[in-house]
Amino acid sequence: MSPPFRPADGRPVVWRDGFGTRFTVLVDTEEEFDWRAPFRHDGWSVATTAALPDAHARMAGMGARSGYLVDYPVATDPAAIDALRAVLAQGDATIGAQLHPWVNPPFDEALSAHSSFAGNLPKALEAAKLDRLTEALTILAGTRPTVYRAGRYGLGPNTLSLLAARGYRLDSSMRARYDYGAQGGPDYRAIANHAFHTGPDGGIVELPLTTVFTGRLRRGGAALYRAAGRIPRGRGILARTGLLHRVALTPEDMPLPDVLEAIRVAVGEGVRVLNFAYHSPSLVPGHTPYVRDAADLATFWRWWEAVLGLLARLDVGAASSDDILAAVT
Repeated sequence: MSPPFRPADGRPVVWRDGFGTRFTVLVDTEEEFDWRAPFRHDGWSVATTAALPDAHARMAGMGARSGYLVDYPVATDPAAIDALRAVLAQGDATIGAQLHPWVNPPFDEALSAHSSFAGNLPKALEAAKLDRLTEALTILAGTRPTVYRAGRYGLGPNTLSLLAARGYRLDSSMRARYDYGAQGGPDYRAIANHAFHTGPDGGIVELPLTTVFTGRLRRGGAALYRAAGRIPRGRGILARTGLLHRVALTPEDMPLPDVLEAIRVAVGEGVRVLNFAYHSPSLVPGHTPYVRDAADLATFWRWWEAVLGLLARLDVGAASSDDILAAVT
């Protein structure tokens, strides 16, 4: 099992004066596939990318600035490229990279759960896949991407140095307080919600996906949550009784009341950038476990309306990835 990720040098980001408290939305912009099936190189489509321009306009109308972390099938499909260029033409949008190794050539690895985490691949193969993805995104957007997220949050021992060598400046692969070790992936239980410098010479800003402990025992946080995981149904009991709940900032499988409370807690704890996420196939019913039908999609949009409304009332302003990088001193 890999050792847990920790802030490499413990140096938090210092924000420029006046930056305040902000939020960003980074969208996993990816192909549709069967989430229950084994990993495969083919059998996917990108039809849901047609929903991106309207969804972007709707989010921007509610005050969000969205970054689209695009994987190889989307970055190389003509219709998907047109959809993303239409998004860029609207403004309030940036394009970054997301590496799904099982659909990103070259295909020199055996497909498995272990190899689905790009950071587990040999360094040369991870680099080759990253180069193919970076080249495609540069053609799509006209500029080289500077923001990265590993598919399945799969950073590895070589990833940050590979990113730095290719000009990436912001990583958002670390899902704070989550552990994927049982699946062969990384352990982020030691990662909190504050941005920090990482990679060679601290040249990459790590912006973890925000995860907040709520409930009457929330000050027990990670240690209590970890202990509860050793008891059958322990975490579920804590959540149902309002004692401790781990809440990620996403509309996918995270109930609205819990997220509204998590936002208040995060702001109260001084988190300067709240990092929200969702998967682009959730914009069309039937492609993710989170949006199965029209009712789920309506719930998805009500979730965003309530969340963005609360952020506005709390004076938490929107920030793009470019805004975030510009504010790092």
